[in-house]
Amino acid sequence: MKTRVTSSLMIALLTFFLSASSVSAGPLSGMCIVLVHGILGFDDTNGLANGLVKYWGGMDNYLRNQGAKVATPGSSAMASLETRAGQVKTYLNTWMPANGCTKVYLMGHSQGGLVSRYLVKKLSYASKVASVTTIDSVHKGAPVADFALAVIPNWMEPFANIVLSTFAKLIYRDGRPQDAIAMGKSLTVSTLKTFNSNVPNVSGVKYYSYGAKMAWADPIQHPIMALTYPATWAGGLFYGLGSANDGIVPLESQKWG
Repeated sequence: MKTRVTSSLMIALLTFFLSASSVSAGPLSGMCIVLVHGILGFDDTNGLANGLVKYWGGMDNYLRNQGAKVATPGSSAMASLETRAGQVKTYLNTWMPANGCTKVYLMGHSQGGLVSRYLVKKLSYASKVASVTTIDSVHKGAPVADFALAVIPNWMEPFANIVLSTFAKLIYRDGRPQDAIAMGKSLTVSTLKTFNSNVPNVSGVKYYSYGAKMAWADPIQHPIMALTYPATWAGGLFYGLGSANDGIVPLESQKWG
C-alpha cells in the first residue's frame, strides 16, 4: 500500500508546480504543504515503533529537501471526519504562524481527503488554503464500510467500538480519542452522499484528485487488499460506482475536483 501511496503522491506533486503561480517549477521554496493522513494514520514526525514505520514513506522529507515547509499533523487513527478535522485545525492554528505560512496546500490521503474538504468548508479555513489535493480518497463512499457495519447488530456496536478503540489506543499511545464505529460510518456510501451535499467545493480553492486501481486481487503484492478486493468489486457494482477499485475504494469514488 505504501508503494501505491508514494507513487500517487509523486504524481500529485505536479499539482503544486502547476497551481502555485508564485513558485517556479524548480525548488518548492516558500510553499507550505500539509499532508493529512487517512484512517489508522499518524504524525510522521515520530512515526510508529520508534520511527521504524512512516505513514508517508519519507515523502515529507523529500518535499522539505525541495525547499517546502511541510507539516504531517497527527489526528485520531479512528474517528469521525468532524473530530479529525478539528484536530488538524488546532495543529495548523499553531504551525502556520510559527512557520510564516499564510496559505497552505493540503494533500489528503484516503479519509484525509475528506478531512481536508471539511476543514476548508466548515471550519473557516478557505482563506488559508490554496488547494486541496486528494489521493485515493473516499468521496462517494467505500462499500466495504457499508458491508462491515451491516453485519454488526446495533446492540453490539458499543461493545465492538470499545474493543476496537481500546486496541487503537494501545497501538498509537497518543492520548487522542478513538471511535471505530464513527470512523466506519464516515466512509459509507449514504454518509458520503449527504457529506457531498453539505460540503461542496469552495470558490477560490483549487481541488484535484488522484486515484489508483488494482488490475486484479493480487495476494503477492497486496495481501490485505486482495482480501477486500472482491467485496469492493461487488459493492462498487451494487452502488453504481463501477468494478474498478484499489482494494478498498472504488476508482469512481476517488474522483473529485
